[in-house]
Amino acid sequence: MLTGELKNKIDSLWEMFWTGGITNPLDVVEQMTYLMFIHDLDETDAKKAKSSMMLELPYTSIFEGHDQYKWSVFRDLPAEKMYELMQTEIFPFIKNLHGSKESTYSQYMSDAIFKIPTPQLLSKIVDSLDNIYTDMAKNMDTDTKGDVYEHLLAKLSTAGVNGQFRTPRHIIRMMVELLDPKPEDTICDPACGTSGFLVSAGEYLKEKYHDAIFYNREKKDHYNNHMFYGYDLDRTMLRVGAMNMMTHGVDNPNISYRDSLSDQNLDNGRYSIILANPPFKGSLDYDTVSTDLLKVCKTKKTELLFLALFLRLLKVGGRCACIVPDGVLFGSSTAHQAIRKEIVDGNRLEAVISMPSGVFKPYAGVSTGILIFTKTGHGGTDNVWFYDMQADGYSLDDKRSVVSENDIPDIIARFHNLTEEESRERTDKSFFVPVAEIVANDYDLSINKYKQTVYEAVEYRSAQEILTNLYELQIQFSEGMEKLNDLLGL
Repeated sequence: MLTGELKNKIDSLWEMFWTGGITNPLDVVEQMTYLMFIHDLDETDAKKAKSSMMLELPYTSIFEGHDQYKWSVFRDLPAEKMYELMQTEIFPFIKNLHGSKESTYSQYMSDAIFKIPTPQLLSKIVDSLDNIYTDMAKNMDTDTKGDVYEHLLAKLSTAGVNGQFRTPRHIIRMMVELLDPKPEDTICDPACGTSGFLVSAGEYLKEKYHDAIFYNREKKDHYNNHMFYGYDLDRTMLRVGAMNMMTHGVDNPNISYRDSLSDQNLDNGRYSIILANPPFKGSLDYDTVSTDLLKVCKTKKTELLFLALFLRLLKVGGRCACIVPDGVLFGSSTAHQAIRKEIVDGNRLEAVISMPSGVFKPYAGVSTGILIFTKTGHGGTDNVWFYDMQADGYSLDDKRSVVSENDIPDIIARFHNLTEEESRERTDKSFFVPVAEIVANDYDLSINKYKQTVYEAVEYRSAQEILTNLYELQIQFSEGMEKLNDLLGL
């Protein structure tokens, strides 16, 4: 978590943009992202150079012949010189970082614009960012950079528009740990936004399989160039997401502009893992939706269409963890039942995790759940594991303060040891439900349909006893008042 001091510095930096004439929150985040990206390129390049030197391996810096492009160099330049260098050389450099105009990076960076209007404002912003990075370096035990970026994204006034809600990073991390991706996986988020799921998956792989990936040429190439795929309709978010991936060590993420639900998305059976929080936009025009998806469930609701899309995108044996609004779990429409039936009968539904409504505050109070399923194409659902998450480590109000109650470690531990769950009663936080019972309930997947509540008998005092106590208190009060009057001579 960020300290109050660091939050104040970020807020002050935001204010610099605002008073400097950049008032669109998305523009502010985008321009900050460019500068953070430039800073992190220098930092990452220095780490790679140091690592190569220790291993006595050759390394060519991305700044070869252009040391003046390094943050550690240009930050000390006079304001006018810094601004000229940024406009004419450094910004074009990051736009064309991959060289080829055909690369996905070049395509979504093609319309990127450097919008900071004056040398003085740029100099102030660079100094402020430098100060923030110095503070971040003091907190090496936490993902402070991620917290800073989350704090920036939290300021987007567009959050919640068109059903787009940022997914809390600890929820993303939980979903990644539940699927436990491997070095050979191909991971996709068809509604990637700022690439939070892909970044978290990459960090998890680096932590758990570092040597297996980075000391194997083929797996390292797969990690850097062919593992991560993300699609979105917002070009600004694509740029932010791509730079987010690159600053987290993925050289060439496949982040592309695409309407995932339309016929332009031809992917079929391509990915082994899907991690997503698709937009709960409401409805679309049938004309814009792929006919393949409408065959699975004829609907205009994006949350249902994305589930059909996930099934299409996955390889046989591929797995998905996705967030859905509660309505998906119990909706009674033909489309709702059709997609649940397809997941349960046509594939293998593994788990339904019910989350408290406060998880997405302060942006929304919507109740959500997590579905985990495997594409089989021929059924396989036997018993479905349900978990009733009641706490996620943060208060469930708009403040989202850190609290001690947290079910996430328990969820991960239980999910990876499901054999121990078979004896649990339905009064517990987690339990199994046989597929036959789910089918008999019209494929209803809401936990309240199956969980048993234990009611404890509470004994209350009789009305006569309460009245007697009140009468006794009244007598004591009167006696006390009389004594007080005597003392005061009244």
